[in-house]
Amino acid sequence: MEKVLETTTAATRMAGDERRQQILRVAMRVFSEKGFSGTTTKEIANAANVSEAIIFRHFANKDELYSAILDHKACDRRFRNPFEELDEKIAAKDDFGVFYLMALNALDHHAEDCDFLRLMLHSALEDHDLARMFFENFITEVYDFLGAYIVERQKDGAFREVNPRIVVRSFLGMFVHHSLNNILWDKEQKLLKISNKEAAHEFATILLNGIKK
Repeated sequence: MEKVLETTTAATRMAGDERRQQILRVAMRVFSEKGFSGTTTKEIANAANVSEAIIFRHFANKDELYSAILDHKACDRRFRNPFEELDEKIAAKDDFGVFYLMALNALDHHAEDCDFLRLMLHSALEDHDLARMFFENFITEVYDFLGAYIVERQKDGAFREVNPRIVVRSFLGMFVHHSLNNILWDKEQKLLKISNKEAAHEFATILLNGIKK
């Protein structure tokens, strides 16, 4: 009984912002495991060790909770400006550096945040607005950013004339599929066990061998 009281007291004492962040973290994990349709606010409350009333105090419904997860991610520096670290490589026209760093950052982020990748898959399968929001706010930026660099290097005569979006899709396909294998199907990496640095190096090399003149 004393242990229950201690837990309840600790839960009550948690500050509002801290509680909100805790609920977001727990909700993302539960959503990533069961999907949006298959998850109830009661299950989220139980996983967060709070009452449903606490959930609704911070979020009016599941949709608001889902949107808050994306907003929370948008505050992450890597989402806010995912290309910031590439500026120096872009300016120097360091082709290998651009694609290597892009792949490595993505692979590291996927490995650190498996729940979010799984959540995006559930969202897409359930045709939820979160998947569309993520696509419009992030994926399209990747296509535009890398596509513009490829066009510039084609004008320089460094890359073959090929649809830039084909190149971007091919490149994303390599490291996204690699992450999905490691997170969903081959967690022990029996098919291929290499570090993110090794994978990023090989993916960048393969791509550039295909598009460089």
